[in-house]
Amino acid sequence: MAFKCDNCGKNQSLGHRVSHAKNRTNHAFKPNIQKKKIMVDGQSMRVKLCASCIKTLKKVKKVKSPKSEFSAGESASVVAAA
Repeated sequence: MAFKCDNCGKNQSLGHRVSHAKNRTNHAFKPNIQKKKIMVDGQSMRVKLCASCIKTLKKVKKVKSPKSEFSAGESASVVAAA
């Protein structure tokens, strides 16, 4: 599975694990990507979302606002339409 959120575009980043002795080893930080089934324009659709987008999606459903303010552009319609 590709580690990229379909909504916000969050993907894998690289860095170091740093021990107490300040030894640095390479490490890949991967987002918490999960497959989620959502409704878009009345059709059920399976998308890969990060945990933070899933939390935001739950908040949008509770408020029942017609539009969500995301800076992701075209992929914001996925969350807004749900």
